[in-house]
Amino acid sequence: MSEQRRWLRWWDYAIALGIAALYVVLLLNTVGTLGYARDEGFYFSAAESYGRWFELLVRAPKEALTRAAVDRAWSINHEHPALAKSAFALSWLLLHKKWHLFPMEGTAFRFPGMLSAGLVLFILYLWGTRARSRAAGIAAALGFALMPRAFYHAHLDCFDIPIVAAWVACAYAYWRSLTGGGLRWAIATGVLFGLALNTKHNSWFLPITFVAHAVLLQVPSLRKELRTGTSRIPAALLAMALIGPLLFWATWPWIWNDTAQRLEGYVAFHMGHEYYNMEFLGVTYWKPPMPRGYAWVMTAATVPLITLVCAAAGMVTIAASKLRGGSERAHEGMTALLWLLAIGVNYAAWLSTSTPIFGGTKHWMTAYPFLALFAGAGLDWVLSKARQSGVPVIAHKVAGPVLIGAACVASPLAQTLRSHPWGLSNYTPLVGGAAGGATLGLNRGFWGFTTGAVLPWLNQHAGHGETICLHDTAWASWDMLVRDGRVRRDLRTTMSPADASIGLYHHEPHMQGVEYQYWVAHGTSTPVHVPLYDGVPVIWILARPGATH
Repeated sequence: MSEQRRWLRWWDYAIALGIAALYVVLLLNTVGTLGYARDEGFYFSAAESYGRWFELLVRAPKEALTRAAVDRAWSINHEHPALAKSAFALSWLLLHKKWHLFPMEGTAFRFPGMLSAGLVLFILYLWGTRARSRAAGIAAALGFALMPRAFYHAHLDCFDIPIVAAWVACAYAYWRSLTGGGLRWAIATGVLFGLALNTKHNSWFLPITFVAHAVLLQVPSLRKELRTGTSRIPAALLAMALIGPLLFWATWPWIWNDTAQRLEGYVAFHMGHEYYNMEFLGVTYWKPPMPRGYAWVMTAATVPLITLVCAAAGMVTIAASKLRGGSERAHEGMTALLWLLAIGVNYAAWLSTSTPIFGGTKHWMTAYPFLALFAGAGLDWVLSKARQSGVPVIAHKVAGPVLIGAACVASPLAQTLRSHPWGLSNYTPLVGGAAGGATLGLNRGFWGFTTGAVLPWLNQHAGHGETICLHDTAWASWDMLVRDGRVRRDLRTTMSPADASIGLYHHEPHMQGVEYQYWVAHGTSTPVHVPLYDGVPVIWILARPGATH
């Protein structure tokens, strides 16, 4: 393979680190108003269990390594790999319990996810800069950072952003191994693949992507290489096969014992994942098949349009330059092929009629960094045309990029900031924003996280000792709100509308029966509080007369 296109200077790493650090700071400054999603509650419990095992490992390592101790600690949430939850646990132990850097436990649990988001931006800047230009690197990093759905997930104690980070890090290492990086980057690919395996099952798509890439690169010369016996397997693929599974096993204590049986159970859980209800274009789907257009429509409805346009421009211009040929074009084509395969493979599952209905945009979010890299390439092409335009301001080597870059960033930035703390209720202007999404019948909420938006009202208006029905908020998620001091401790909780004096209702069409139960139990159908997101009700509160003031 040809040498990498550009060497990076020390200030490139400083720029990448600066972008990542600023994003993490923004996440920390906004996390305090975001409610805890259902899955976060499960991962809090798992991380605490793992944390107790880490403490035992330090205090009594021989006891910690016994099967009884391992199984007792790691059996909790064993249907998911352990790396992200281990990071949550260590962050909680060190940054909250020991060093008291985070007064709220929930923020300490969430912090590794925020660092993962920063890592994604760090890599995207470096990759975009190496492959194209510094402008492309900045655009790629900001393109991902300013996707409202990615911004929401970047706050969470969940695996969705950590697997994005693991995916793009492994892909970058693989690319470096092909572009002059040598054996060290091939080994790094194997190591990162092992860590990705222990993060989330999206990692299973990595070898598919890389093998397809390696094969397609060799197609022009494959017959000759097979005939002469000179065909070679990229070192990175060998490292993935040798290092990845071993590291996966070594970093997940649950599979140290009964390895084959427990791995079989892990795979079976995800191949036959339980179904969740999901509204799409006014229809609630609860079992396969999901409409094949689901992922594509939701991408168009949730990713800022300017980012999609820049990505399309990047794809078209790279394809056009590839047709013109040349060694530099070959390098560019090899890179673009990897990005394109990464996008295609991550969306491919949603082309199947048997894919379970168990979530939304987060399930193909591993494609978004590569979409952002194409957006960076598209902006780089726009800047090159601007320099040739002859218009003084636009052609200026400083003013032009600043003005064009600002024009491309303004709308995604505004949309992203405006989406908080509603996150999954956000839709882009292409479909009419949140109101347009509701009118089209797109899912308004998920995971019960919007409880965070009504906590100030509850703290002020709920009567002393009243019983709250949590509806779609998990027990452990509410408990963390209490532990963090975000909700009054005197309030009691239930999951039964009939037993509650105050009820939370997180709107999804299939949950309307819960609202009807409140009407019967409370003797009224009128909510006492309905916060609006751009005019759209997402969560509201119903109460018995006299339960609030």
